[in-house]
Amino acid sequence: MRYDLKSAREFAIRVCVASGASKAVAISLAEATVAAECSGRNSVGFAHLPDYLDGFLDGRIASTEEPVLFFPAPALIQVDAKGGIAQLGFDRAFEELQTRASTYGVTVFALKNSYTAGELGYYVRRLAHKGLVALAATNGSALMAAGHSSEAVYGTNPLSFAAPVDNRAPLVIDQASSATAFVNIRQAAERGEMIPEGWAIDENGQSTMDSREAIKGALLAFGGARGANIALMVEILAAGTTGANWSLDAPSFEEGSHSPGVGLFIVAINPELLAPDFSARIADQIERLSSKGIHVPGGSFVKEEIDLPSSLVATLEKYC
Repeated sequence: MRYDLKSAREFAIRVCVASGASKAVAISLAEATVAAECSGRNSVGFAHLPDYLDGFLDGRIASTEEPVLFFPAPALIQVDAKGGIAQLGFDRAFEELQTRASTYGVTVFALKNSYTAGELGYYVRRLAHKGLVALAATNGSALMAAGHSSEAVYGTNPLSFAAPVDNRAPLVIDQASSATAFVNIRQAAERGEMIPEGWAIDENGQSTMDSREAIKGALLAFGGARGANIALMVEILAAGTTGANWSLDAPSFEEGSHSPGVGLFIVAINPELLAPDFSARIADQIERLSSKGIHVPGGSFVKEEIDLPSSLVATLEKYC
């Protein structure tokens, strides 16, 4: 089914409110959901929305809580999401984050006690549109094994990065520390499909290409130990510096009535204070790289409509 962006936002708001979310929570989540679809990240767009809706209904997400902001230092913004969604905490701090980064050259945003952050590129992309370079890290419930252990110890622990580019949409990189996102494993299991080797292990710690066995086991890091090291770095930034739950201690994002209580860490930099022609230099460098056949994430892609599977629309309508 095809929706223009305004109708898609209204649809998302409607199902969120029907599931118990306040209007403020619903608007923040709807904006992020539509943005994920527009950036081509469908798996964390409307397909991920039922996780939030179930979370509202089951109590895993505080559906009406207002985040609390603190300013422990001029270039530090601390947010307690109070068990709610990260998107609302970011929205409430966005203007201050932009202003302080522009003024002081760099500002850190540290959020704790939230549900999973959704599309991580959403946060840095918004900052890049304001002329800032941004790096974000977030953790989640333990889903990924590391080293010689078959136990899940980290979330998929993604990193995202964005930079403003002259006369072009921002450069955006958004990738998990795991070989794939958990939602891809879950969707494959729902369809009874096989998965590539190296994505996951089963509950006995053996490599598996059976998506349903992978659900019982754990994801694997991309690049082996190197990916696991990145996951650890993300864990320290997203949980350690924010005071959020470590992935090992985070309740499930799919079951139960307790919030995962995880964290979101963002650093925003005003590049023009260091290199006044930063955005133009990035544009020139992208052209050079593109001429050599290198794909640079991001671009001038603009979407005015989104297509949703009718089965997903039916599922979402049931929440109403």
